[in-house]
Amino acid sequence: MYLAVKHLTGRPFYVIRESYYSDDHYCSRDLFDLGPDPTRYIVYPGGNSFFIDEIVEDGLIDRGAQLDDDELETIFWPFLKPDIKRALDCFRHRELSAKALRRGQSPQVKSTDFHIFDRRRLHFLKYGQMNQQRLNHLPSRVLATLYQKSRDEIEQSIFQMERVLRLRELKAYVFVIFDLQRFFTERFARENPEFLNQSDTDNYFLDTLCRLNSDPEFWAGMDGHTWLTNYLQRYLFMYFDNEFASRSLEEDFIRRFINAHRRHQPRARTFKVSLSEAAEIFSKSEAELKAMDRRDLVRLFRRKAQKIHPDKGGDHQAFVKLTEAYHRLLATKR
Repeated sequence: MYLAVKHLTGRPFYVIRESYYSDDHYCSRDLFDLGPDPTRYIVYPGGNSFFIDEIVEDGLIDRGAQLDDDELETIFWPFLKPDIKRALDCFRHRELSAKALRRGQSPQVKSTDFHIFDRRRLHFLKYGQMNQQRLNHLPSRVLATLYQKSRDEIEQSIFQMERVLRLRELKAYVFVIFDLQRFFTERFARENPEFLNQSDTDNYFLDTLCRLNSDPEFWAGMDGHTWLTNYLQRYLFMYFDNEFASRSLEEDFIRRFINAHRRHQPRARTFKVSLSEAAEIFSKSEAELKAMDRRDLVRLFRRKAQKIHPDKGGDHQAFVKLTEAYHRLLATKR
C-alpha cells in the first residue's frame, strides 16, 4: 500500500492505493479515499500514542487488501501532530531498521531492468550530479524504489523525492533526466546548459517529452491517454517556469577542491581555442588576459556574453567561441 496524491479543483486529495501484478506488468488500484484531510482518521487516545480509525482498516479489508501496520503507519506519518512525531521518531526509526534487517538485503536487481528515465531521475535525486556516466551502475538499494511497483506508485514516490530540490536546481534537473545534452556537441553542454541556444533546447525538450508521453513501455499497466499526462505536466512547469542557475565563484572553488582531492583525478580538459584567439575574442592583449584574476575574467565574460548571446540577437557560433575561450582562460586561473 502507498499514499497517492491527486489534485482536484486546485486542492490535494489523498488516496490509499496498492500495486498488483497483472498481465505481465504492475498496475495500481484505489483502496480507500482519504479526501483532503487524512488527519480526521487519526485518533489520539492520550500521551504520545495514536492509532488509525477502524473505518480505514475495515474499508481496506472490504477491498481485499492485506493489512500491514507498518505500511499504514507510514501512510499517515506525515499527518501526525508535530510533537507526537518528535516523541516517536527515534522508536519508529529503530523498528523500521529492525524490520528491514529481518527481511534481508535489498533485492538484487540490475539497472537495465528498469526504464532509463526512472534511472536518470533516481541518479540525480540520490547523487545530485549532472554527469550520469555511472547510470548503469546504480546500487540495488537505490533501485529498490522501482522494484515490483506500478507506474503510479513509482511516480508518487519520485514526486515526494523531488520536493527536496531547490528552485535553482529544477531546470537543470529536467535537462539531465531528459538527457538533452545528447543533442549538442558543445563541450559545455553537460555542465553549463545555460550557455546553449535556448530555442533549440526548448524544442528538444518538448520533442523528448512528447516521445516519453507516448512510450508504451513506460506507461505499461496504465490506461491510455491522448493528452500530456498529469505525471509529466510537472516537468513542463519545472522547465519553463524556471531558469538555469549559474554557479557562483564559491561553488566553482568547492568543485575544484573536491576534484583535486579525488583518488582518481578528472581528465584534464583540452581546448580548441588558443590564447591568441582568446585575446582576439575578448578584445584584450594576451598580457592583459594573463594578468587578470578569476573575478575580473568572470566579469569580462559576462559583459561580452550579454552583448552577443543568441537570445539578445547575437550569433550562436560567436557565442560558442566566446564560451570556449572563457573556459580555456578559466582553467589557467587559481
